[in-house]
Amino acid sequence: MCEVFGVHRSTFKYWRKRDNRLPPEVAKLHSQVKEVHRESNGSAGARTVAVMATNNGFPLTRYRATNIMRKLNLVSCQIPKHAYKKSGQEHVAIPNILDRQFAVTEPNQAWCGDVNYIWTSTRWAYFAVVLDLFERKPVGWAMSHSPDSNLTCQALAMVVLAVKAAPINTSL
Repeated sequence: MCEVFGVHRSTFKYWRKRDNRLPPEVAKLHSQVKEVHRESNGSAGARTVAVMATNNGFPLTRYRATNIMRKLNLVSCQIPKHAYKKSGQEHVAIPNILDRQFAVTEPNQAWCGDVNYIWTSTRWAYFAVVLDLFERKPVGWAMSHSPDSNLTCQALAMVVLAVKAAPINTSL
């Protein structure tokens, strides 16, 4: 087998005879990291684990804490911060037609919209909503895992379909 893999026989023999046990100080450090992580109810990350372990008399850097946590399969259960995606293109200047005049006299005269993000226990989801300023109620919405133009188009498509399907009120 050594010839097949191009390894010297002596190297293989040394590898087989090596000591696989953890040194006692490393075992103590691993147990301390487990204990600190358990005390935090699984919410402590590498930086916090390093600070807490150092305060308990086990000097530890955050980088070493990261490696130990990886070996022990310890993960922080903190919700990651939301990071907006940067666009490489500038937005086209769009005129402000409403000019902050939100007093609308009839339905479907003015709509406004927004996109928000929601944590769904495993990842961020994006929610787009379109409001009718007359009724101040949502008339269209959509949800997606990416905040792109498809998301807002789906919300607007829902509004357009609802407007087409609604009967025309001639009593106004």
